[in-house]
Amino acid sequence: MRFKTLFAALGMTLAAPFATAQTAIEGLEIIGKPVQGGTGFQPAATELARDFQWLDNMLLIVITLISLFVTVLLALVAVRYNSKANKTPATFTHNTPIEIAWTVVPILILVFIGAFSLPILFKQQEIPEADLTIKVTGYQWYWGYEYVDHEFAFDSYMIGAPATGGDYRLTPEVSAELAAAGYSDDEFLLATDTAVVVPVDATVVMQVTGADVIHSWTIPAFGVKQDGVPGRLAELWFKAEQEGIYFGQCSELCGFAHAYMPITVKVVSQEVYDAWLAGAIDLYAGDLTTLPGYQVAAN
Repeated sequence: MRFKTLFAALGMTLAAPFATAQTAIEGLEIIGKPVQGGTGFQPAATELARDFQWLDNMLLIVITLISLFVTVLLALVAVRYNSKANKTPATFTHNTPIEIAWTVVPILILVFIGAFSLPILFKQQEIPEADLTIKVTGYQWYWGYEYVDHEFAFDSYMIGAPATGGDYRLTPEVSAELAAAGYSDDEFLLATDTAVVVPVDATVVMQVTGADVIHSWTIPAFGVKQDGVPGRLAELWFKAEQEGIYFGQCSELCGFAHAYMPITVKVVSQEVYDAWLAGAIDLYAGDLTTLPGYQVAAN
């Protein structure tokens, strides 16, 4: 598959439909991107992400109230029942009302949390009918994508990785490669040489697996994360609601270059996607021997 991507790249400039679509794709706004020193979530681009961000905020309120309540109780006990203020301690060992309360109240809290968290969990795990299915395979240390409905595939490497002419450092050559792909130096360690392209408002099902060790395909702005386990095929789904570029990262420790296998997803309009798809099918699923530079690369 790596050779297929290499040969395809040599002919990319002469693939007119694909080049036209790429020109439109390059104007996308970068939305799903980590922020230096940031403490919150990335902007939610799917219903799934909004759901779990809301759930996280709700749980934070519940946990804060519980923590404050316990802190007040500890302070009250420390003040009222220390040895100076309470020289004759009580000798009872049981208090039935209190024991019932500290059993029933936590149960009610857990039921309350479960009433909101379980529907969100089921929504994530119940895979809907797909408008687009993509199989993603994690390798050490890059991603392989197969558009199974259209029978073509390509690999995706970090710009600056050895496979793209770098050594995991931001050199002038890598900086120029980032600029040529429409990225700035700020996107180093995030941008890939090829991106997953999906249409906006389409239900996308990702079939996730691993080729060697466990990897994890994650896009924070989509609210999705799924381990890719060798020999198993797991699924996740998302429906992106805003056009733009979204970054992710392998989120399962998978070897020394684990930090250098990012994910790039471009969400585009249906028209742009259709144009990109036509070019991608010609480019990746066509006869490689007809591409310019094939003999040079083969030699």
